[in-house]
Amino acid sequence: MLNTTKLYDIFHIVNGEHGDPHTILGMHEVEQDGKKMVAVRAFLPGATAITVIDFANKRKKWPMELVHKGGFFEAIIEDREEWFRYQLEYTDYTGNTWRGYDPYSFQPTFSDLDRHLFGAGTHYEIYEKMGGRLMTHQGAKGASFTVWAPNAKTVSVVGDFNNWDNRRHPMRKLEKSGVWEIFIPGVQEGDRYKFHVVQFDGRAVDKMDPYGLFTELRPNNASVLYPLKRYKWKDRKWMTARKKYDVHKSPMSIYEVHLGSWLRGEENRFLTYTELAEELIPYVKEMGYTHLELLPIEEHPFDGSWGYQVTGYYSATSRYGTPDEFKYFIDACHENGIGVILDWVPAHFPKDDFALARFDGTALYEHQDPRLGEHIQWGTYIFNYGRKEVSNFLLGNALFWLKEYHIDGLRVDAVASLLHLDFCRDEGQWIPNKYGSNENLEAIEFLKHMNSVVTGREPGVMIIAEDSTSWEGVTKKTDEGGLGFTLKWNMGWMNDFLFYIKKDPIHRKYHHNKLTFGMAYQYNENYVLVLSHDEVVHTKSSMVGKMPGDPWQSFANLRVSYGFMYGHPGKKLLFMGGEFGQYNEWSEARSLDWHLLQYADHKNLQAYMKELNHLYQKESAFWELDSDPNGFEWIECDDADSSVVSFIRRDSKGKELIFVCNFTPVVHHGMHLGVPHMGTYKEILNSDDERFGGSGIINTEPLKSNDHPSNRCPYSVTLDVPPLGMVILEQLDPPKKEAPKKKAAPKKKAAVKDEAVKEEKAAAKKAPAKAKKTPAKKAEVKEEVKETAEEA
Repeated sequence: MLNTTKLYDIFHIVNGEHGDPHTILGMHEVEQDGKKMVAVRAFLPGATAITVIDFANKRKKWPMELVHKGGFFEAIIEDREEWFRYQLEYTDYTGNTWRGYDPYSFQPTFSDLDRHLFGAGTHYEIYEKMGGRLMTHQGAKGASFTVWAPNAKTVSVVGDFNNWDNRRHPMRKLEKSGVWEIFIPGVQEGDRYKFHVVQFDGRAVDKMDPYGLFTELRPNNASVLYPLKRYKWKDRKWMTARKKYDVHKSPMSIYEVHLGSWLRGEENRFLTYTELAEELIPYVKEMGYTHLELLPIEEHPFDGSWGYQVTGYYSATSRYGTPDEFKYFIDACHENGIGVILDWVPAHFPKDDFALARFDGTALYEHQDPRLGEHIQWGTYIFNYGRKEVSNFLLGNALFWLKEYHIDGLRVDAVASLLHLDFCRDEGQWIPNKYGSNENLEAIEFLKHMNSVVTGREPGVMIIAEDSTSWEGVTKKTDEGGLGFTLKWNMGWMNDFLFYIKKDPIHRKYHHNKLTFGMAYQYNENYVLVLSHDEVVHTKSSMVGKMPGDPWQSFANLRVSYGFMYGHPGKKLLFMGGEFGQYNEWSEARSLDWHLLQYADHKNLQAYMKELNHLYQKESAFWELDSDPNGFEWIECDDADSSVVSFIRRDSKGKELIFVCNFTPVVHHGMHLGVPHMGTYKEILNSDDERFGGSGIINTEPLKSNDHPSNRCPYSVTLDVPPLGMVILEQLDPPKKEAPKKKAAPKKKAAVKDEAVKEEKAAAKKAPAKAKKTPAKKAEVKEEVKETAEEA
C-alpha cells in the first residue's frame, strides 16, 4: 500500500505535538504518479484494526493499515477521487468493535464571521460558539469544542470519552484568530472534559473551559458538557413586562443572599437550587421584598471567597445543583413576582493554574506587567480590557446571564478598581495612562460599551455599580458622557449612617451632619442605599451588634435605622439576617441563626421589617420620585440637640407621607411638627408599637393640624414621638390637585377697572371691624417673638 504521510507528521501526531492535525488526519484527496485517489488517516492508541465504511453504501469497506505501532492508521482508496462521507469501525485489543464518525471529517463550527466578530470584540452571542457545546453538526450528534489560545503550541481535548489521553483529539488552529476548534461526534451530556494546552514555553497544563456551562463539584474542576437551551421557561409574562420596566419609578427592596449559608440542610449540607426555591422564595415574598440579590453563583473553587474569585464565568456553581435547576429557581422567583439580581465580577480573577491565569503560557486574559495586571491587595489578576477578545468574553458573559438565565440585573463588583489605575497602590506600583492620569481608559471604554449594548439588547434590565468613589456620571447615559449604569450603590451614605448610628445617642448631636449630608448629593446619581454583607463581617459586627445600649435600645435603634433608610430617597438593600437581628457576624460556613426567632426581640423585628416592606411596596411616595428632587422635602433637619429629623416623601400625583425619626431614647410628648397642609393626619406606622417590641408610645387618634407655622411648614400638628422611634403620617383629607385653568380672553381696560371696583366694595362689606390691640395681646406677641428667637 502507498504511504502518503511524512514520518515527521506521523511522529508528531503519535506524540500529541502536531499543531494542525486536520491537515493530516481525516480524508484527503491525494495524487500519486498522476493518479487521483483518496487517503484516510486515523489515530487511535490501543486499536488493533480500523475500517473505512462508505456512509452512502455501507457494504463498501476499506481496511486501514497500521503505519505506526502507536496507533496511526492509513487507507488509500484508489477507486475514489473525491471526498465522500464515511464512518470508521474500530476494533480494540479485547475484540470490542464500535462504529462512529471521524472527528477529522467535519468542517469548522466556528465560521469566518465568528472569527471576525470575536476579533472585533462584538460577537455578542459568543457563548453559543465558544467552549464545549452539544450540537448536531453535519448530521452527526456530538459536541463542538472551541477555545482561544493564540500563543499555545498545541491544544487538545481530554475527557471521559477518550480516557483523558491528550493525543486522541488534538485541535486545529483557525488561521490567525488564535481560536482552536474540533467537533467530536458521539460525546454526550455529562461527559467531563478539559483543554490540554501545551503553552508558549512548552509547559503542558490542563485547563477548565473558560466558556464551560457546568463544572464538577469542588475540589474537582473539570468542565461538564451540558445543553445550553433545553430548559422550558414559564415566565413569558414576566419577561414581556420586563421590557417596559422602569426601576427609577418602581419599588425596589432587595434581600441580599448567599445561597450557601441562608439555610443549611442536615449535617450542614448545602440546600439545592430546587430546595431553595421551596424555602427561600416563599420567605422573600412573605417578607415583602421585591428583589433577590445573589452573591456570585458563578463557579469558584474556594468557599471562603464568597464567590468573588471566579474560575467558571459561564458556569452556575454545582454546589447547589445543575444549570437547569438554577433556571428553575429563577423561574420560580418570577412566578412569585420577585426579580433576581446577580453579583458579577469583571474586575479580577484568581491565579488558579487550571483556570484563566496565563492560559496559553502568556498573559492572555490579563496584563503581563503586574503594575497593570495584578491586584496586590487581593492576590488576583486584572483583566486586559483593551484586548478585544477579553472584553468580548466579559460582555458576552453579561448578556449570557441576562438572556439565557433570565437574570434581571447585574451588580458589578469593585467598579472603583476598574476605573482607577492606582486603586490600592502606592506610588511606583502603577502606570499612568497616556495622558499621565490615573483613569483606566480601556476599562472605562469597556464599561460604556457593555452598558450601552446590554441596555439596548435587553431593555428593562439593571446594571448596578458598586462604586465607592465620587466618580461623576456613573449612572448618566453614555451618550451624555456617563458610564451608563442604571443604579449605583450609595457607599457614602452607608459609611456616614453607620458611623452615626453606632454612636451612643448622647453623642449623636455632635455628628448630626452624618445623618443629613446624603441629601446634599442625592440627585447626582441614581442610588441604592445598602447595608450589605460587607458590613457584617471581619469584626465589624452584625447590624444589631452595632447598636449601642441595652438589648431593648439595640433593637429600637435598629428599627428606627431601618425606618429612616426606607424613608430616605434611593432603592433599598439589606443583607440576610439583618431583618431579624442576627447577633453573630455572617459566616459562609454555616446557616443563619434562625433559632433566634423563638425569642420575642428577633420575632418582633422580623414582623416590623415585614410590615415596613409591604407598606413600602404599597405607597408610591416611598419610591416613585427617588431620583427627582420633587419627591423629598425636609421638614426639620437642623435639630441636632434633639437628634430628631422629619421630612416629606411624595409621589407624582402629590400623595405625601411624613416621616419623623428620633435617634435618642427621649420621649417627645406633645411635639409640634410642621406639616404642609391643613387637614387631618393619621399614623400609619410606628416602630415603637408594642407588637414590634417597642414601648407603645403611639398616636392612636387622628391628628388635626392648625395654622400655627412650625419648622419649614405653614401648619403643624401635635403628636407624641417615641424614644428611638420612627413615625409615618398620612393625610386623610389631602388637598386635591387643581386642574390647570384655561386662559381667559383679555378684557378691555374699562371692563377690568369696573370689575376691580366691584370686588373692592364687596371685600369691604365682608371685612370685620378692626380690633384694638390690647396690652395682653402685645405681651403675647412679644413672648411669641422671644420664643421664636430662642428656637432659632
